[in-house]
Amino acid sequence: RRGCGRVVVPRANLTEAQLVPGIDVVGVADLRATAVLHGAELEADDPGDTVPTAVSDAADDDPPVADSAELADVVGQDAAVEALVVAAAGAHHVLMSGPPGAGKTMLARRLPALLPALDDDAALTAAAVASLSGRRVSRLQRTPPLEAPHHSASVAALVGGGSRTVRPGAISRASGGVLFLDEAGEFPSSVLDALRQPLERGAIEIHRMGVVAAFPARFQLVLATNPCPCGNHGVRGALCECPPSAIRRYRARLSGPLLDRIDIEMRMTRVTRVPHSRGRMSSADARERVRGARERAARRLRETPWTVNAEIDGAWLRQGPHAPTSDVRAPLDAALERGLLTLRAYDRVLRVAWSVADLAGHDRLTGDDIGRALYLKRGMAA
Repeated sequence: RRGCGRVVVPRANLTEAQLVPGIDVVGVADLRATAVLHGAELEADDPGDTVPTAVSDAADDDPPVADSAELADVVGQDAAVEALVVAAAGAHHVLMSGPPGAGKTMLARRLPALLPALDDDAALTAAAVASLSGRRVSRLQRTPPLEAPHHSASVAALVGGGSRTVRPGAISRASGGVLFLDEAGEFPSSVLDALRQPLERGAIEIHRMGVVAAFPARFQLVLATNPCPCGNHGVRGALCECPPSAIRRYRARLSGPLLDRIDIEMRMTRVTRVPHSRGRMSSADARERVRGARERAARRLRETPWTVNAEIDGAWLRQGPHAPTSDVRAPLDAALERGLLTLRAYDRVLRVAWSVADLAGHDRLTGDDIGRALYLKRGMAA
């Protein structure tokens, strides 16, 4: 990016540096070898190994879907599977709520397999963040990353930090992929609130001892939560022993401002019968639908700074060349007037509606697209 054609790196970092295309990489043992490489008349056992490089072909051998992440293995949750496809089509943030055993974790771990493979720039960024995190990097990974920190993780573990060396956190390691917070209601409110700025900006700045470190944080957020601390509140045939005050505190951790940044909300229940296996959507089928929807969105957004529906500015959605007609947006306007939606949530419904439309092959938003998006946002009936 800076026009350099040749770089010198410590030999231990040679493999990582070779991943950058279009440059010659020299790995040296020490500064003496570097000086000899530049013409100094010093003795050096080995002045360096010059290695012409290109993007590793091995990176293209990554399987697009891991054996353990097949969407067709998700049983009895057809509506949630379809909602996940909509989320993948538009890069929308998701909240899944339901009792233990409903399949929330199973669904979340299948989302990366539905997303487009990382291009060269995104793969290099992911490799750089992984290296800064202290992970060994030997090739470019094309599959979008999945980060799933434990609910005991600190703010620094999530967003990045460190007392001496500033390292990226889980949100940066998930950039270009998925950040999955299982048992989101168990995370401290301070940790969840730290997500708000990165969700809006797609980046994070960390200030330590007069130094500012900037890391990418353009991830797709998936939250999974139980209805209460024990997980049985409202579950048919189960007994919830949580006092009302405990349920209120548990749910309050997912604050209104954070929920306003969630595009799709899934309410899941336990599967009570095993449906027929025929007709289940496979990961390959879902990925092809997502690819087609994203291509349609890219054509519509060609003259704009955005590439996916989740990024589109609200004013452009409401007033731009593809704004819905008054009759189509009537259910949305009514929900806004009744206080059921904030203006931020109104815009997020429009973004989801466009993802629904792209999957359906629509060039303009229809009432059905809006109705489906309203249901996916808050379970509202249009």
